[in-house]
Amino acid sequence: MNQALIQPDDYITLWGIIVVWASVSIFLEQRYSWAAKISGAIIALVGAIILSNTGVIPTESPVYDAVWTFIIPLAIPLLLFHVNFKKVWKESGRLLILFLISSVGTVAGTIISFFLLKDHIPYLDKLGAMLSASYVGGGVNFAAMAAKFAPPGEMVSSAVVADNLMMAIYFIVLMTIPTMGFFRKRFRAPHVEKVENGGVKEDGKTLAEGFWSRKEMSLKDIALSVGTAFLLVVVSFKIAELFAGLIPSGDDASFFLNLMNGLFGDKYLMLTTLTFLALALFPKYFDSINGSQEIGTFLIYLFFVVIGIPASIPLIIQNAPLLLVFVLIIVILNLSISLGAGKLLKYDLEEILLASNANVGGPTTAAAMAIAKGWKDLIGPILVVGTLGYIIGNYVGTTLGLWFAGFM
Repeated sequence: MNQALIQPDDYITLWGIIVVWASVSIFLEQRYSWAAKISGAIIALVGAIILSNTGVIPTESPVYDAVWTFIIPLAIPLLLFHVNFKKVWKESGRLLILFLISSVGTVAGTIISFFLLKDHIPYLDKLGAMLSASYVGGGVNFAAMAAKFAPPGEMVSSAVVADNLMMAIYFIVLMTIPTMGFFRKRFRAPHVEKVENGGVKEDGKTLAEGFWSRKEMSLKDIALSVGTAFLLVVVSFKIAELFAGLIPSGDDASFFLNLMNGLFGDKYLMLTTLTFLALALFPKYFDSINGSQEIGTFLIYLFFVVIGIPASIPLIIQNAPLLLVFVLIIVILNLSISLGAGKLLKYDLEEILLASNANVGGPTTAAAMAIAKGWKDLIGPILVVGTLGYIIGNYVGTTLGLWFAGFM
């Protein structure tokens, strides 16, 4: 980490690189057709992977933690200020079923991967518990299972690196699938078509430039957008913190109490819920604010840069290349089952990809993908549904970990 050209504590330089590269990614996407086809999100992510793997920037820094801690929570309400409130609840019900089916894909992939590789990777019962929980919920579940099953520290570090690299690769794959004719011929893609039809505004402009055309925005709009987002974040996180402390959780608590703690004590679910409540109570106020979507999307691009940074290819080759194979099998089964079930149940391609993304990467990366692709009606629903993965992830990980232990 300290061998990079720029040190982890060189905060201003690292912030500058993140912000500048995010800006360059947006510019390229809106200026050149080749970049628009790739998407600014992938450009941001791949650029970050190159910078970290060539030793220009470190793979860890408090700056990256700050993006997760502050930038993502602020971006979420900003991007929900203008969503169709009624559509959110309708889409959430549809996505919940698909999300649960996608979770079955994670479980199936973990089981198959475990039995294929259990004789080649030490502590795979413990690592399987951690990664299965993470690929149903997110990083919170990974940390919880790591604390519960306590594998050696070097194995945890290797699993983190494999997870980060796979997530970066998988995100690129998911972002690319909607542009491929093979999938467009076999699945409905109304949200993609809506962006394509709505994005072509003038000759010579890319879809992204047409979609993000110049809009009227005042200093008051910026102040109200950012101020309201901060207020919602602070209030939501404090309420969630209060409930998390009041409602018992853990091994000694019942399933119902753990469920209640997961629902009311989760910061992102509380933030999404209170934002929707504010939208329902004060629709005219939010309709009057311009620019929130633009500000929120720029913040999400900072996130795209940051999620590519920890994907250290030399580390995974050096420490545990088979762990990458382990998570690859999980991801392949997850996507295959998601696509198969989605096709049978007549889901849209966008819903299938977001459900799989929410499983493997968590609700924030799924929402970020919806934002980058311009699928505005799916941002709120995938945040709501994806957050439920945090609740069931620990149960999945614990069950598989205890079962796997009997075969080691």
